Amino acid sequence: LILVVSMLYRFNYFTNESKNGYNATTWDALGYYMYLPGYLIYDDVTELKWMPAIDSTYHVTGGQMYQATPLEKGGYAFKYLGGVAVMELPFFYIGHTVAYFADVPQDGFSWPYQYAIMFGALFWFFVGCLILRKVLLRFFNETITTLTILLLCLASNALQYVSIDGAMSHSFIFPLYAAMLWLTIRWHEQPKRTTALLIGLVAGLATISRPTELIIIFIPILWSLESSGKLKTKWALVKQNRIHILFAVAGGIIGILPQLLYWKQATGSWIYDVGSKWFFLNPWWRVLIGFEKGWFIYTPIAIFMVIGLFLMKGKPYRRSVLVFC
Repeated sequence: LILVVSMLYRFNYFTNESKNGYNATTWDALGYYMYLPGYLIYDDVTELKWMPAIDSTYHVTGGQMYQATPLEKGGYAFKYLGGVAVMELPFFYIGHTVAYFADVPQDGFSWPYQYAIMFGALFWFFVGCLILRKVLLRFFNETITTLTILLLCLASNALQYVSIDGAMSHSFIFPLYAAMLWLTIRWHEQPKRTTALLIGLVAGLATISRPTELIIIFIPILWSLESSGKLKTKWALVKQNRIHILFAVAGGIIGILPQLLYWKQATGSWIYDVGSKWFFLNPWWRVLIGFEKGWFIYTPIAIFMVIGLFLMKGKPYRRSVLVFC
């Protein structure tokens, strides 16, 4: 049902660019996507000589190219990180192949690429729903699990970020969180090196999708600490499998390696400050209760998520969820 509704929204949404149908890879979404045509079509991710022609044809930058930052030494560095591009990669190749057989420009922005990326967002979203279902069924019955997923996907702004703004980061990060929950459960039930490696890999990929997603590491670290008495048990499990920490770290390094390699190529440094800022001590309450775009006002189902924070006593995910939120 969720997939059908998402597809209907996708096909019924208006066309806003005559050159390529729905222009998904524009504004912020362009920042996530630029890696793919830059590397795989134009072999240019620093000077971006191809961008003016693309922008004049498809109008992707929003009027000025804020998606890349000019460097003092010349050239550009992408402002957005490349994790989303990694997950878009197979669908980019599908679009590239369709463009060839459809005899339309293989320029990374014609209609086959746009719809391939949009269907890629739907694919990853659906994968996330399937994994999340497996997670929920560990703690709740089929009815509660079904209602939870239906409300989460159809009564929240998830539908907007899957069907309309699918080239943004949200529908790609969602399955990473679902996967982290499932891998965390599996490791605590039956610790394996491969599971630890995958936990690190998912954390690394989430971090280079959006840097703030680094907080995903709190999920495995604080799992099974529902009470202070569980600390010794958790610590004993970690000590018994201490080599797994190295596997998790190795997975994390593999996950963030594509971004490090790009920064080294573009800037000459392994780490680059993209310039974003967070004001942790100045909460923007209007995000929750403002009448312009308040989450609680226009997505009231979210209020139940907050109520749920007080109903987790005795659950192994309690501390994970509280600290994360």
